[in-house]
Amino acid sequence: MATARSNGSATATPTITERETRQVERANGSGKAPVVFIHGLWLLPSSWDNWATLFEEAGYAAVTPSWPDDPETVEEARANPDVFAKKTLGQIADHTADVIGMLDEKPAVMGHSTGGLLTYMIADRGLSAASVAIDPGPFRGVLPLPISALRSAGPVLKNPLNRGRAITLTLEQFKYGWANALSEEEARQLYETYHVAAPGVALMQMANANLNPFTEAKVDPKNPDRGPLLIIDGEKDHTVPWAIANAAYKKQRHNEAVTEIEKIPNRGHALTIDHGWREVAEKALSFVKRFVAPDGNKTSQQRQAGDA
Repeated sequence: MATARSNGSATATPTITERETRQVERANGSGKAPVVFIHGLWLLPSSWDNWATLFEEAGYAAVTPSWPDDPETVEEARANPDVFAKKTLGQIADHTADVIGMLDEKPAVMGHSTGGLLTYMIADRGLSAASVAIDPGPFRGVLPLPISALRSAGPVLKNPLNRGRAITLTLEQFKYGWANALSEEEARQLYETYHVAAPGVALMQMANANLNPFTEAKVDPKNPDRGPLLIIDGEKDHTVPWAIANAAYKKQRHNEAVTEIEKIPNRGHALTIDHGWREVAEKALSFVKRFVAPDGNKTSQQRQAGDA
């Protein structure tokens, strides 16, 4: 749970970046409810810039944590791709939890792809006031393995040595896994604007979750501390097809808190960064507003849940 600090300032741990510290201090000083955005594989925190602006305009304070050792810019990331290697789900979740622990208020949390799985994991730690998992990666117990998901993950999974490497997708691989619902021109534009290397180990942890009882890719769907959850998935997503998202929903819906799922028609895995990002962001914003007021006060739904 986010820890309040009487002086209103955040004390950074050694792994917290200056950018993250500034965002936390700004959120703590604003009196606004924080919203934490977790990026996934092959992206950086800057992929959330449009979303952060939208939520800020709605009265929230946006915080976009890095993964450990994330470069600050796409240019830096492409110049030094090996920095992404060997980052595990547990390490990323711990770092995100450290950032959240600096906040005075428990935030709403949302993430995309592997960031969606991390959103589940953060909520499972009781650190989220409300969660939105978008095209979320699978956790242990989610069984479907559609062919398109296997093909999308193939560039990493085909070589066991990729576990210790940082992997970059080719444009053709990106077009299949991310941009299959987009034009050739937009696919290329997104690839050139956002795509960076990613740790092979994190993808392998998700892929092998049901074979490894000690996997870090696991949550307790019935955890009473989880809080409200919305799962969003693109109808045409090749990387996290509807079967995976819906199987996760069927696990999570047994939680005592609100659990919902929504399919976005005609959208693929790039739905948070493509031309239609606002439609998805507004659905996420509407869900957050039901449970977390911009000023940090309880919403009517929270009060009703507490009375119950």
